[in-house]
Amino acid sequence: MTTIRSNAVTIEQELEWFQKLMLLRGKITFEQSFPEEEMEKLVPPSIKNQNSSYARFIKNYNMGFQERLILILALIPHVKPSLLDLLHMKNELYDVPFTEFGGVRHEKHKGYLPTGETAIFLLAGNNLTKRFELLRLFASDHFFQRDGILMLESSTPNEPLLYGLLSISPEYLPLFTTGEKFKPDFSPNFPAKRIYTNQDWTDLVVTDLLMQGLEEIKDYIEHGKKLKNEYQFGKKIKPGFKVLFTGPPGTGKTLTTSLLGKNFNMDVYRIDLSMVVSKYIGETEKNLSRVFDMAESKEWILFFDEADALFGKRSSTSDSHDRYANQEVSFLLQRMEDFDGLIILCSNFKKNIDEAFFRRFQLILDFEIPDAHHRLILWRKSKTNEFEYDKDVNLENIAEQHEISAASIINVLHYCILKCLKRNEKIIRMKDIRTGIRIEKVKEGKSIV
Repeated sequence: MTTIRSNAVTIEQELEWFQKLMLLRGKITFEQSFPEEEMEKLVPPSIKNQNSSYARFIKNYNMGFQERLILILALIPHVKPSLLDLLHMKNELYDVPFTEFGGVRHEKHKGYLPTGETAIFLLAGNNLTKRFELLRLFASDHFFQRDGILMLESSTPNEPLLYGLLSISPEYLPLFTTGEKFKPDFSPNFPAKRIYTNQDWTDLVVTDLLMQGLEEIKDYIEHGKKLKNEYQFGKKIKPGFKVLFTGPPGTGKTLTTSLLGKNFNMDVYRIDLSMVVSKYIGETEKNLSRVFDMAESKEWILFFDEADALFGKRSSTSDSHDRYANQEVSFLLQRMEDFDGLIILCSNFKKNIDEAFFRRFQLILDFEIPDAHHRLILWRKSKTNEFEYDKDVNLENIAEQHEISAASIINVLHYCILKCLKRNEKIIRMKDIRTGIRIEKVKEGKSIV
């Protein structure tokens, strides 16, 4: 509630300033009762001693008069839409809305939705020179668009640039209001799902060699951006860090990625490439673009599951389908190389990945079925203190005889503990372990003697 109140205080001050500015623009342009210089005298309210999310955002980008007006204008339809009702006014001479006001009126939403033209009119009036100068605020290299804060949404290809709807990004809207971080959900427009884990690093049992590789990933998360941006060596390396995880299902690839996110307070988004790839031309690229566009300038880890759906062994381009498939791969490779963050691709079968792609990764880590020593550790650590193994359970023999993954061991214990609860006891029996292992073997297409 403190965050919400502080944001409300800051935004209320910005709204009061905006209203004065809008009325002054009307007096300057239509009544001509004030000179243009009066606009610059109407300075934005001070936020020096404010610590709201909105105030910190303005300070972080060192926003001036023009940027602050455009930002609050884009936010008004979401926080106080009635403030723009004045712009519904018609030109009595022609009985049409004032063209210079811009604005969009949707069929369901009856309020006034500002466009780039609205912002330029408020800032420049009829001054053509100033109008041209202000176009830089909507350029692709301005932080508004570069960091995905707000944009001009055009409804038709031939529509004038400034008549695009001034739209604030959905990821910043909750930050400016409730102060919360935006966490998109899986949808047709965003084919990625946020994953997390309640487990800790102590629950991950892998080889020392694999753990060394994970330390390299941690080093990048902690120091990679600094190396790239603050040191001469950064000019020699490409942005971001690309890793390939390979190995059978249940060996800890997804858990490891989730733990990296948890350890560094980063959101992890899993993109299942087998679901993203489309048979329709151009759809795969469009699906991937949505993910990468959303992830730009975010502290996210992108986790591409089933990577061999795109990075499989290539065949000769004998027809148009092969050419389009190669285009999809090239598109993903290019977006990966341009992405300034951590990308982890996952494949259950390393041999299915074309070797030509391996050079694209800074690191390749092989997750293998744990050996007998690590399986014994898993059998011991996976059981919680609420339950006990029966005295006739020999974990050393079980670990030695049954080559199964960490996930399979969890599944076996899950089966056994449900049987315990059914018997109203907390003793894990050997017969249940045998049955649980048999079930896992059958799922894998193996037999047990």
